[in-house]
Amino acid sequence: MEWRADWGLRGRMFLTMFLLAALYIVFLGVLTLYVESFLVIVVFMSIFLFAQLFFSDKLALKSMGAHEVSEEEYPQLHRTVSRLAQQADLPKPTVAIADTRTPNAFATGRSKSSSTVCVTTGLLQSLDQEELEGVIAHELAHVKNRDVMVMTIASFLATIAMFILRWGWLFGGGGRDRQGGAQVFVAIIASLVVWIVSFLLIRALSRYREYSADRGAALITGKPSALASALMTIDGRMDQVPDEDLRSQSEMNAFFIVPISKGAIAKFFKTHPPTEKRIERLRDLEREMETA
Repeated sequence: MEWRADWGLRGRMFLTMFLLAALYIVFLGVLTLYVESFLVIVVFMSIFLFAQLFFSDKLALKSMGAHEVSEEEYPQLHRTVSRLAQQADLPKPTVAIADTRTPNAFATGRSKSSSTVCVTTGLLQSLDQEELEGVIAHELAHVKNRDVMVMTIASFLATIAMFILRWGWLFGGGGRDRQGGAQVFVAIIASLVVWIVSFLLIRALSRYREYSADRGAALITGKPSALASALMTIDGRMDQVPDEDLRSQSEMNAFFIVPISKGAIAKFFKTHPPTEKRIERLRDLEREMETA
């Protein structure tokens, strides 16, 4: 089977970006209406958006304690990434390693030519070669679909809203007058609404893009069963993730191949579809490829 553009994903990305842009305009309008420092707000948001776009890959790697590795350090991994990138008709991405027991992987970067694929040492130790190829192909599919960049931009508004929710009370004028307190209260309520709406939009897009990347990985490798096996292995080991890794890495959940989560509340906030459903779809795809 040949690679085909996923118009369902493209439509959802366009709709998500359109709705988030509209939400951003409303949010900015509310803040400028009730908060005096209009110029400060605009400058702050502009700088943050610029940093999100151009430094998100470095920030993501730093948050995971990951670093780029050379071909001399990991020759087999580089050969695998290079071959799969060629099969996917993509420039070879930068290869990075995160030294953690958590078996996982993610892709980052604002374009196909500036992307990075990162795998953890726990992943390399947990999977065989075919399973590893399935995971890397999944991350390359994200790059090819350009959904990494869209998710980076989409998370901008939610991050701003969360920042105001956490620290907005510091800008209330120090109790100077009631007006300052009222302004901060309005900003915090508006931020809460924006965060909830942004989260729901990102969650819906993220779930669909995982199905699309799974299908893309199967088309790149021609082996849906390899990725299905890898997903089972990774998901089965998530309950063994140490609490310190859970706390430090959970912010990257939207970009992981399988999110780190424990407990009922964490499952509600999952950005990925259930692993069982992903495996079921991969098995259906394998049967489809066998009869094609």
